[in-house]
Amino acid sequence: KKKLSQWFLRITQFAPELLEALATLDRWPERVRLMQERWIGRSEGARLFFALAAPERAIDRVEVYTTRPDTLYGMSFLALAPEHPLAAAVAARDSAAAAFIAECRRMGTSEAVIEMAEKRGYDTGLRVNHPFIEGATYPVWIANFVLMEYGTGAIFGCPAHDQRDLEFARKYELSVVPVVHPPNADSGTFSIANEAYVGPGTIINSSFMDGLDVESAQRAAIKRLKKLGAGEGVVNWRLRDWGVSRQRYWGCPIPVIHCEQCGVAPVPDKQLPVTLPEDVSFDRPGNPLDHHPTWKHVDCPLCRRAARRETDTFDTFVDSAWYFARFCSPHAYEPVTRTAVDHWMPVDQYIGGIEHAILHLLYSRFFTRAMRVCGYLSVDEPFAGLFTQGMVTHESYRSKDGQWLYPDEVEKRPDGTAIHRATNEPVTIGRVEAMSKSKRNTVDPGAIIAKYGADTARWFILSDNPPERDMEWTEAGVAGAYRFTSRVFRLAEALGAAAAAPDKLGSAAMRLRRVTHRTTAAVTDALESFAFNVAVARLYELANAINAAERAADELGLLWARREAIETLARLIAPMMPHLAEELYAKLNPGVDHVLAEQPWPQAEQELLDAETVTVAVQVMGKLRGTIVVTPEASADAVIAAAEAEPNVARALQGRRVVKRIHVPHRIVNFVVAG
Repeated sequence: KKKLSQWFLRITQFAPELLEALATLDRWPERVRLMQERWIGRSEGARLFFALAAPERAIDRVEVYTTRPDTLYGMSFLALAPEHPLAAAVAARDSAAAAFIAECRRMGTSEAVIEMAEKRGYDTGLRVNHPFIEGATYPVWIANFVLMEYGTGAIFGCPAHDQRDLEFARKYELSVVPVVHPPNADSGTFSIANEAYVGPGTIINSSFMDGLDVESAQRAAIKRLKKLGAGEGVVNWRLRDWGVSRQRYWGCPIPVIHCEQCGVAPVPDKQLPVTLPEDVSFDRPGNPLDHHPTWKHVDCPLCRRAARRETDTFDTFVDSAWYFARFCSPHAYEPVTRTAVDHWMPVDQYIGGIEHAILHLLYSRFFTRAMRVCGYLSVDEPFAGLFTQGMVTHESYRSKDGQWLYPDEVEKRPDGTAIHRATNEPVTIGRVEAMSKSKRNTVDPGAIIAKYGADTARWFILSDNPPERDMEWTEAGVAGAYRFTSRVFRLAEALGAAAAAPDKLGSAAMRLRRVTHRTTAAVTDALESFAFNVAVARLYELANAINAAERAADELGLLWARREAIETLARLIAPMMPHLAEELYAKLNPGVDHVLAEQPWPQAEQELLDAETVTVAVQVMGKLRGTIVVTPEASADAVIAAAEAEPNVARALQGRRVVKRIHVPHRIVNFVVAG
């Protein structure tokens, strides 16, 4: 890392509102809301000051934020982030400290990297005073696991009750003093071995806090810190202001001009938008805009003296954080039109990947609030509903020399092994993971469409899993989807000419009509709730029912009911297989001058949704003895009477005394007997 002069957007100003409003987003996945909640990261704790036993370059104290002031008596060291000002002051006189800091920077400072890395530190030789224990001092370390981005970039280490602190203390042989006693632990044997204790309990080894529970001790510690002038209770936020400066060509120029006389001046509205130069050179390291010979040289809009254009460009998330507001009036001269955004916003439904949960989606929520404050719109939230789709996955393959292979370069063997088609050499089959160009585990859409058609590909993707989960692409699965499309087409081909609805329908026709209308209702509900795989499953059931009706004896109205079912099937598959649906519609309605896409969505008839009968299992002492068929509205007495009359049940009850009759409506009757 190196220090840069950069632009930031003050998202932290909206941190409380961004957090509190998550509770109103009831059409967002809980997972996304939880990710944003953690990213915003509100915590209550204490800000306290540790006085240095000997000042270092005018620094006489270290500020620390902690959520566990109750563990102060368990302290054994103070640790600084490598970027902390005190660490820099030590490094200025200590080459070994400077070398350690440089090593930490090479390692990286992301949370993921730090979490996996071995806990390492450098003893600065400095010591700090304990705020509660007179005369007690503790060593100050620079540690690779302390983040400058969280809190103040300094922590006090309590190894007994924090796992990272414990690992660090064991490595450098620092003391481990437990100060929280678990509720049911033996006070004589309780100790800390390889795992820190982070649960509730009673405070011990802590002077005035002994005997208190954790929460009471936290309040007592903050009260004492405030009394001593050594700290206070505060709310801390993990969220940091959004750094939007990028040193690259491909981005929106930041519309700012730097003048030695006037300072920073915004580009006047009449000079917007600032456009990028087209004659840039990429043959030098660094920012191409900064190297351009003329583009950055402009006059100051305030004093007309020579000035310099800002050469950083915006983070591309700035562009994607408000496009939805622009789309409400895309042809207007102004960025947004108030009447248009008030009419269209918020977006009813947003569909996007989970990878946007804590960047694009959070930035969009921030931008919407900032635009509201500036008077551009009136809503608080940009997206009323959010759906996060899963990824399409595939096995990955590697050749003998370690090169990634495309699936069509690999031949699978019956025994589960694979070979490289070009060389016949064995291939290593990797794990199933998201399709990516780098690992070549992608499938050519053109080849799939040429072999099976776009409808089949879409049907397979929707049929395999709930859409919020990842789905594995397999050739066998696509082939199965293709067989279904062929079967549906054959059902329509086998249908005879249209006939008028009969006055009366037979039992087989009525059964098929009930399946048709229940499928219509179920598919409609499934599509509206994004349960596409459920819709597909119900359409399979309808196709099976139509197929079974073809084999049924020809009876009153069955041909008409089959036509209704197939026409309904064509309409219901249209959102997922539009090409097949149009072909079916044209075949079923020869000579019409319109297309299926212009027709209304099918409506289910309520009387056909109500079940005529339900099947109830009858048990004696929990063992199934028979079943009965009753109407849904049958009373409990009537159901029990019918159950007792069932022949097998009657024989099982003969000569035995019934001591209890258990009735679960529409499901079970169970007789408990004696003797």
